[in-house]
Amino acid sequence: MNKKNFFIILLLLLQCSIFAQSNKFYEKPPVFSECESEDINTLQACFDNQVFDQVFNNFKVPSVVSEENYQGDVVILFEVDKEGAFRVIYVDALYPELKDEAKRVFDEFPKIQPATYNGNPTFKQYSFALKIPLVQQVVATKDLSKDEQLAELERGAKQEYDSVNAKLNPFSNKEYTSQLNIPFTHEYYSRFDRNINLVGTNSHTSSKPYIYEDVSKYYDFEAEKEALAKTKSSFAGRKLWNERLVRVEGEDYWFAVDPIFDFQVGKDTEADFSSTFNNTRGINIQGGLGKKFSFYASVFESQGRFAQYYNQYAESIKAADEVAIIPGRGIAKRFKENAYDYPMAEAYLSFTPIKFLNVQFGQGKNFIGDGYRSLFTSDVASPNPFLKINTTFWKIKYTNTWMWLRDSRQEAIDPEGAYLSKYMATHFLSWNATKRLNIGFFESVIWAKSDNRGFDVSYLNPIIFYRAIEFETGQDAGNAVMGLSAKYKLNDNINVYGQFILDEFSLSDMTGGNKSWKNKYGYQLGIKYYEAFKVKNLMLQAEYNRVRPYTYSHNTVVLNYGHNNQSMAHLWGANFSELVLIGRYHYKRWFGNAKLVMGERGLDFNNGVNNFSYGGDIYRNYNDRPFDTGVTVGQGNKTTTMFANLQAGYLINPATNLKLFADVTFRNFNPDTENATTFRSNTVWFNIGIRTDLFNWYFDL
Repeated sequence: MNKKNFFIILLLLLQCSIFAQSNKFYEKPPVFSECESEDINTLQACFDNQVFDQVFNNFKVPSVVSEENYQGDVVILFEVDKEGAFRVIYVDALYPELKDEAKRVFDEFPKIQPATYNGNPTFKQYSFALKIPLVQQVVATKDLSKDEQLAELERGAKQEYDSVNAKLNPFSNKEYTSQLNIPFTHEYYSRFDRNINLVGTNSHTSSKPYIYEDVSKYYDFEAEKEALAKTKSSFAGRKLWNERLVRVEGEDYWFAVDPIFDFQVGKDTEADFSSTFNNTRGINIQGGLGKKFSFYASVFESQGRFAQYYNQYAESIKAADEVAIIPGRGIAKRFKENAYDYPMAEAYLSFTPIKFLNVQFGQGKNFIGDGYRSLFTSDVASPNPFLKINTTFWKIKYTNTWMWLRDSRQEAIDPEGAYLSKYMATHFLSWNATKRLNIGFFESVIWAKSDNRGFDVSYLNPIIFYRAIEFETGQDAGNAVMGLSAKYKLNDNINVYGQFILDEFSLSDMTGGNKSWKNKYGYQLGIKYYEAFKVKNLMLQAEYNRVRPYTYSHNTVVLNYGHNNQSMAHLWGANFSELVLIGRYHYKRWFGNAKLVMGERGLDFNNGVNNFSYGGDIYRNYNDRPFDTGVTVGQGNKTTTMFANLQAGYLINPATNLKLFADVTFRNFNPDTENATTFRSNTVWFNIGIRTDLFNWYFDL
């Protein structure tokens, strides 16, 4: 045999010998310091034993698991990366507490020597099952890479679903620092109203609803929630008293899902039916994607029958071919004999591309003012589509809102049978002139959709004066109003506020002293007293509102300041004076509210003989007035109103604002003349219920 053939045979024998060996000589498992002296053949078993020992010695079985005598497995998928660090990929367990504990234990694992392949560090993924209750057991981890001989991409694809679960984090209430709106209820806002009105803050408190990110600078939502938390270990107990029903949070997203309830039953002593009730079921979904984008949706399905006076008013403003409009809610159909079915939905997207700018688009309500009422824009009407931009910088907050409204009266139906659409654009500039004084400038305009005019792009300009556009397009092409607001902080506990609204102004008529109908304006004066009489969490409020006749109305009736047959400003429309007194108190989860409203209104007679408009109904043509001068507040069918409400309750779940409450309402409504739609009433209404409190509901008609 020559030398050439000998070396060829030797080389072939060597290659066969190498490939005959096991892959284990190419691969080496991760090595704990305790296993460094082990033979290559026993390294994997040593690794397995060390993993189990680490888990067994440090794992603390949650109390809820022990209390419920649970027996089962916790399946843990984990990896050891190229640096020798442990990371949990996924945990499969019945209790979330078991998942959290498994992640905690692995987070405390020491760094070890990583696995190697051909001498190079590589990552390894394993799984094993831990028995509960904890017992000494023989554990052999399962090398996931040896389940199948998969390519790296295939292996990654098969682990994608588990990796999503692995990236889930404990829920951390990101909503409290998000771009979501804080549900606007006067009772809830009173809990942090003092915080954002302290002397020296640069806050802007008129444009509502607020977003959590803005208020969290002054009020610690998380701490307040923790202070109210009940010690509950069971799943049902936590969900009922402390937490949202469904909570999911990842590295850059979160969302929560909750049911909505409003179950009420009551008695109106004046009504001819046996009882009042409300039955609302719904769902609330909210969440965030990243730090700049949030979303919200609430869907309600409701049936109800209310106090007699409220039912009568709902039917008096009914939409064409329907039975009623539930004030603040929406169009209602008949439910059974004398009740109503009224579905509703609210939803919006909130985006903050830069720290100065927040953009919202959705269906909902907006409010401008520091008082219980607003003469600018309020939340008394049904929800409507809107686009809102809040720009905040220096000492200024500038709010632009564009809204899509409708007139649902019979006389406003278009030839195709649809409700007539109209549009509303508003801008409000809030300026902190000093650390105590805030001044606001308001302007709005309403115009109607027609064959030759839709959404007027002229009003998209956020910094133009609407009055100038109205002048260029013609007086009858739109209805513009202007306003001025102010707030002064006397100290940390007392502030005074006010609004002035101007619909139309004639200087010659004003100075002439003849009380011309053209002088259409209104004003508001109010005061808030926090920590009243040094009683913690007691807030007192007094407010006076006065609006002259024909304010908010127009000679083209579709251009009135209303939506869905309700006012977009004050609940009473115009031609009224009103005094509001409010007291609010809360202690831990208990709360109490008292409200007294006294006023004088000028309504129409509408008796077939005197059918003039006296300026209270903003949906009537102001050209139907009986005279041009001598116009005074309260003219017409003078009506005195007194409304008193006392409510007490208990906050069941602070996370969802679920409340148990009872209240009693007294209402005296006394017109000089009764007619087909205006009745004297003396109502006592008792009510008890459980409610997810997400919006204001005004019964002080």
